Amino acid sequence: MTMTMMTESVCYPSTKDVCMFIAEYSFWLFSSGSTVIRLEKNVRRIAEAFGMKVDFSILPHHIHITVRDSGSLNSYTTVSEIKSGGISFNINTMLSRLSWDISDRKIGFDEAKERLGCIVRSTGSLDPWLLIALVSFANASFCRLFGGDIVAMGVVFISTAAGYLMKQILMERKVDFRLVVIICSFISSILASADGLFSLGCTPELALGTSVLYLVPGIPFINSFCDMLDKHYICAFVRMTDAVVVTACLSLGLLCSMMIMHKGMF
Repeated sequence: MTMTMMTESVCYPSTKDVCMFIAEYSFWLFSSGSTVIRLEKNVRRIAEAFGMKVDFSILPHHIHITVRDSGSLNSYTTVSEIKSGGISFNINTMLSRLSWDISDRKIGFDEAKERLGCIVRSTGSLDPWLLIALVSFANASFCRLFGGDIVAMGVVFISTAAGYLMKQILMERKVDFRLVVIICSFISSILASADGLFSLGCTPELALGTSVLYLVPGIPFINSFCDMLDKHYICAFVRMTDAVVVTACLSLGLLCSMMIMHKGMF
């Protein structure tokens, strides 16, 4: 029994290897829209599976991570930069499943690194045209949900597709996300104004109002509230501020289009 436990302990990776793995894991999980409490549970689960303890703190632009060997004084610290990424429930799910597979001893450290690499490479695997179609259908469904007619739904579909296509183009060119939101909101709302301008349907105001809903930062708002409940006040404040800024940019683009098209609020 003793010899078996010693053999297994030799197979454990070093504190540096675990720390670097957790740093990359934390970056992708947090950037894809995870709450802090979920990140904390997943990271601790991974560290405990390798017989180590982890301490980390999340700042607005960095994650400080320290991994300590529970049986000695060996430790390693690294700082991982936080970059804004697209919200992805698929990435969240795969990374959470990876943490459980590590915890259940289904995979070793080397295989875990390979799995993480595969997950990272799959971030852009969804066809961009399919994504545009799905987002456009979802936004048109919102229009119908609020009482829009079939014409308004069609207008919202086209305006959303155009705006989201522009969003993809601008994001590929590394344009500041706030400017991207302003431009896309302006384009979508300008096109949606055609419903009322040409008297195409009976609910032009709903077409205009729902044409920019795909830009609303719903997940950051929800995550900031969850982080606040878990007493992660710095992350909650940062996420809430980012969400408010994006909402303001959305409103600015919508306001500019309404002024140009002479559309009043009331």
